[in-house]
Amino acid sequence: MKIDDLRKSSNIDDRRGQQSYGSSRAGGMGGGALLSILFSRGSWKMKLFMIIILLMFGGGGALSGIFTGGTSQSYQSNQITQKKNTNVSDADAEFVSKVLGSTEDYWNKQFKEEGMGDYTEPELVFYSGQTTTACGVGQAASGPFYCPADEKIYLDLSFYDELSNRYGAKGDFALAYVIAHEVGHHVQNELGTMAEYTKARRGKSEAEANQLNVRLELQADYYAGAWANYVKDEGLLEKGDVQEAMQAAHAVGDDTLQEEAYGRVVPDSFTHGTSEQRQRWFDKGYQYGDISHGTTFQGSYNDL
Repeated sequence: MKIDDLRKSSNIDDRRGQQSYGSSRAGGMGGGALLSILFSRGSWKMKLFMIIILLMFGGGGALSGIFTGGTSQSYQSNQITQKKNTNVSDADAEFVSKVLGSTEDYWNKQFKEEGMGDYTEPELVFYSGQTTTACGVGQAASGPFYCPADEKIYLDLSFYDELSNRYGAKGDFALAYVIAHEVGHHVQNELGTMAEYTKARRGKSEAEANQLNVRLELQADYYAGAWANYVKDEGLLEKGDVQEAMQAAHAVGDDTLQEEAYGRVVPDSFTHGTSEQRQRWFDKGYQYGDISHGTTFQGSYNDL
């Protein structure tokens, strides 16, 4: 992606190198933390023990991310006062800042054209290891995530190496897709989609709630694709960029992750969609470049 002429977002909070601590009772186990255990070395007996411990003591709150699912719940913690630092000091952070700035330009434009009022831009927090959020303790093992309670995106930049080396999704536009996906969750929060989703989950079985979560995540993939269409029209795409995003979408599909972790897939447990679905909805957004065709909450679940 061509970023030389792009502006850096001013909505950056760089917490790297700062210490953070807290305790969460929000519940929910980060999908990335679970994957880390499943992919680790050691016996299945030890892995099972680690998963039980994680379930007992919580795994970072209920966060909306590329791996983790769900929305925020009430959270209280002891938290150090953190001074906001808007300076980014390396190439990867600068790239993310410019991608975020590009999403701000796109969504401000879309909200204005669609008569949806003002777009409130999210803040992106760089952190190292773990950090406190309004949704719980965010951990790098869970991957990038969005917290709707404080309207912030959280990213440990070590995820870039993991995305490239562990999941085989190489290239800068693979990371750009991830950022645009998290911004997509913020758009859902702005439009009231997350509030409707949370209400719809009440009283549902686990399988039914998971299906709603898949709809939420695929719509965020669609919004990421719509932003990519804008980037294309701005002449910022380079050869292979879209393929990098498609590979990233494939790499984080539920079926691909479960097949690698378990050697089999359990469709009722899907929370983000299959690799094929994630690629297809990103591509649909890329083709249409609007909000209106992101219709993942309409129609039969089997037709997604």
